[in-house]
Amino acid sequence: MLYRRFGRTNLQMPVFSCGGMRYQFKWQDVPLQEIPVDSQQNLANIIYRAVDLGINHLETARFYGTSEMQLGQVLPNLDREKLIVQTKVTPCSDPQEFRQIFDKSLAYLELDYVDLLGLHGINNQELLDYSIGGCLQVAKELQAQGKVRFIGFSTHAPLEIILQAVNSNEFDYINLHWYYINQWNWPAIEAANRLDMGVFIISPANKGGMLYQPSPKLVELCQPLSPMVFNDLFCLSHSQVHTLSIGAAQPSDFDEHLKTLELLDRADEILPPIIAKLEKAAIDTLGEDWVKTWDTNLPVWENTPGNINIKLILWLLNLALAYDMVEYGKMRYNLLGNADHWFPGNRADKLEELDLQECLGNSPHREKIPLMLSKAHTIFKGEEVKRLSQS
Repeated sequence: MLYRRFGRTNLQMPVFSCGGMRYQFKWQDVPLQEIPVDSQQNLANIIYRAVDLGINHLETARFYGTSEMQLGQVLPNLDREKLIVQTKVTPCSDPQEFRQIFDKSLAYLELDYVDLLGLHGINNQELLDYSIGGCLQVAKELQAQGKVRFIGFSTHAPLEIILQAVNSNEFDYINLHWYYINQWNWPAIEAANRLDMGVFIISPANKGGMLYQPSPKLVELCQPLSPMVFNDLFCLSHSQVHTLSIGAAQPSDFDEHLKTLELLDRADEILPPIIAKLEKAAIDTLGEDWVKTWDTNLPVWENTPGNINIKLILWLLNLALAYDMVEYGKMRYNLLGNADHWFPGNRADKLEELDLQECLGNSPHREKIPLMLSKAHTIFKGEEVKRLSQS
């Protein structure tokens, strides 16, 4: 395993982390005795495999259902001093409720302290205000009591909210989205680096494109690498990125990611030809003008009739048309309207009732965009999708 200094924490962080949102039995708390033996054994096997590989960063959250409880049955069997354990608690209006939830996390994990506590899902201004306004103070009190070593946050927010949180300089690290197909948050990574914060990339295999079941076209374009290894290599070729989360559901889920490690020294040689193929495929399919300017002067979803998330929908359509990433597009598109602040805005299913011309007035593609939104809805429409934690 390779390790990178995790910012001001000075922790030696493995470049792959073991994420805990896919190995649990249920997304709701249940009594320990109701967890099937095979589910618990599978989780234990995942953790033991991770640690054997040198992946000693184990990451979970209070609202990952039984994840913490099940992990807590395994941690006493491991050398605590060699582990980096992270959990996350969602900020709320009542700081004391935040503390009570953290206490429950620590009890489930059967630990005296966690190395990393993340304020989970600072996704909008209200949640940022809850964090800075009270929950962060509770986290610092827990830190003073020795129950927390370092404090960070996770986010699905728009860039401006992420930058506010980073530039507050109140956090030691950040968990955020950033991949080849979605590089919008790079300024936040740069800002985090300037403040010597650790940088953890959320869900590169799933949110980064459902790369465990890539389209044949994407497979062809990423040759000689698999799409998963290409994306891992792309992310880790940037020294500003410290670790990528592997949300393992079985011990073998680490295998493909591990192929990246031996390629890192040659990333500058391996990546450019693949990136060139991907860029050419996008231009050949969508046209150079669209590829370079499609997101220019788009309104935010809050300022769009019907709260349509135009930027996100057009982005998904681009991926579907250029790389045949239709299943990924369907999964993400049908979350719109169902995932609250985790994935805000609505689908383009009521275009005939809305006039978008005013909000698109500054876009160079104002005439084309309604047609593209209609095309996206035709391609992606399906049953509404819930977040995993709602299922």
